[in-house]
Amino acid sequence: MARLSNGVNIEDHVRGKFEMKIAVDAMGGDFAPPNIVEGGFWAAKQYGIKVVLVGDEDQVSKELSKYPTSKLPIYIHHAPFVVAMHDSPSTVIRRMKDTSIKVALDLVKEGQVSGVISAGNSGAAMGLAMYILKKLEGVERPAIATIHPTTKGSTVLIDSGGNVDCKPTHLVQFAMMGDAYAKYILRKEDPRIGVLSNGEEEGKGNELTREVHDILSETDLNYIGYVEGRDLNNGEVDVIVCDGFVGNVALKISEGLWETIHAILRWEAQDNIRAKMAYFLMKRAIRRLEKRLDYSEYGGAPLLGINGNCVICHGSSNAKAIMNAILLASNLAKNRLNEHVIEELKEKQDMLRLGQKRQEKVNGSVKSIH
Repeated sequence: MARLSNGVNIEDHVRGKFEMKIAVDAMGGDFAPPNIVEGGFWAAKQYGIKVVLVGDEDQVSKELSKYPTSKLPIYIHHAPFVVAMHDSPSTVIRRMKDTSIKVALDLVKEGQVSGVISAGNSGAAMGLAMYILKKLEGVERPAIATIHPTTKGSTVLIDSGGNVDCKPTHLVQFAMMGDAYAKYILRKEDPRIGVLSNGEEEGKGNELTREVHDILSETDLNYIGYVEGRDLNNGEVDVIVCDGFVGNVALKISEGLWETIHAILRWEAQDNIRAKMAYFLMKRAIRRLEKRLDYSEYGGAPLLGINGNCVICHGSSNAKAIMNAILLASNLAKNRLNEHVIEELKEKQDMLRLGQKRQEKVNGSVKSIH
């Protein structure tokens, strides 16, 4: 069965077989609405997904008129305002009504669509998602899960930027949500889970990672221990857990990997005629590598732990990335990921209580010292 890099089964999205609607923030992103509308068009044309483009009706209609959409399941839902990249989440929540991302999330809450994607202000999208959709039962902190290519498939990094200050219980919940995502979306039977640290030895890490390591070691998750930064791309682990500060740094390094490699190869190819010939002969392999490392192949990253399906995309997403993000959002809904997350959290309440007790004990010790 054909499967895309983000875990989507292509066969599940043949026209007429898949009826869920996905709301698209048509005004969010560096190249909105042109790239966003085009991505929505291709998702509807190639996979028959019902797409609701949310944004300024005049602008969206103008872009949509460039494509043959008369027989496609594409709809426009008017939203007159746009969240700028510099707008703070708190400002958006308090003052900005009828923005494209807020209206799109309202459609999810009202049950009119099964998910939402946005390439706009990620902080505002996360804040609004938590404010409008609320958190899933048992989840303290929602987290962003990004997929990274490896020599053996893919690895999930969680959290990739949503929570810069975390408690041990938060990372334990990230591990559970990442486990469910790897199982039900990426189809990994028994996901290997690791905690990102500065070494694999028992004594490595900081207070946070050591506490999480102790808790996860006592669970029935397939926890393999500490992992290092190199494990993000070597395929030795399926889910890597960390706080959002560390995760976002790792994400940005990973995003810049291909650009650096490609730039070096092109520079070296200018050295002499042999180098140019070698570069020319390697072009096919370079294109395959480029495809594996291209963020647009993955579409976006789901915000796990909220009561709805929300996919956050790169601000510079092209049409292909938007199309794949729509596919991912529909796949999250189709496979009922949130239900599986809730089930996993309920099954492992003892583990969460253990983490909370450990944290209370640590806090008590710190207070007694002072």
